[in-house]
Amino acid sequence: MGIDVIVPKSSRKTYESWHFAPAVRHGDLIFCSGVIGQGDTPEEEFRSAWESLGEILREAGVGFEDIIDSTLYIVDLAKHAGAMAEVKDEFIKEPYPASTWIGISSLVIPGTRAEIKVTARKSG
Repeated sequence: MGIDVIVPKSSRKTYESWHFAPAVRHGDLIFCSGVIGQGDTPEEEFRSAWESLGEILREAGVGFEDIIDSTLYIVDLAKHAGAMAEVKDEFIKEPYPASTWIGISSLVIPGTRAEIKVTARKSG
């Protein structure tokens, strides 16, 4: 039995060239790959990433309120944590999911400041 791959139209090119799914479903769980954003400022980049994640979640039939766990990989965590927290709060509301923030030295796309990875659940 194959996996249930979730690929929004805007992610098709990445799926085909980088060979990974934006998300996969297993039962009522949706596992999203890490998402990065674009922007000149940290706030613009982080908002872009959360918006892209929202598109993937919608394609899976869930929303930000269905996130049960998040992992945020942030380059220069001390410098960017405040901006990430502020932008994240535009999308994530109570009850808050479990979350882990990890400071890293770089990401696969040079100059990128953060990558967001979440697990969501589709309620019955």
